[in-house]
Amino acid sequence: MSTYMAQKGKFEQRWFVIDATDQVVGRLAVQIATVLRGKHRPQYTPHVDTGEFVVVINASKLKLTGNKLETKTYQSYSHYPGGLRRVRARDLMVTNPERILEEAVKRMVPRNRMGRQQMTKLKIYAGDSHPHQAQMPVEFKVKSSIGE
Repeated sequence: MSTYMAQKGKFEQRWFVIDATDQVVGRLAVQIATVLRGKHRPQYTPHVDTGEFVVVINASKLKLTGNKLETKTYQSYSHYPGGLRRVRARDLMVTNPERILEEAVKRMVPRNRMGRQQMTKLKIYAGDSHPHQAQMPVEFKVKSSIGE
């Protein structure tokens, strides 16, 4: 008996499209990270990128639970004195709603070369259209949130 290990280029990578309308950010991010890493496949191998491409549409219609819309802040630092920038989730939902989901997923993939490569397979769009029709993405059924 031998252990199966996936090899790069020996398996098919599909494209999935996810509609983020009225989805809770964290619960959606968990499922996206699972698909990006390939943990939903029987061929999953920890040291090989077995993940698939994910296209998220309607990111502007995401939901934040509790009081996070007012209290949660996102920060970036330019590495210059006084370069710390903080922005509230409410302001970010107006200007750049894709970043909220991207930051949530980014924290759920490994913090190494493979994690950065897996994040390149995530495409997020605020509206309901995307330029990836040629890849024939399949609709991914998101598991419903608890309490709905």
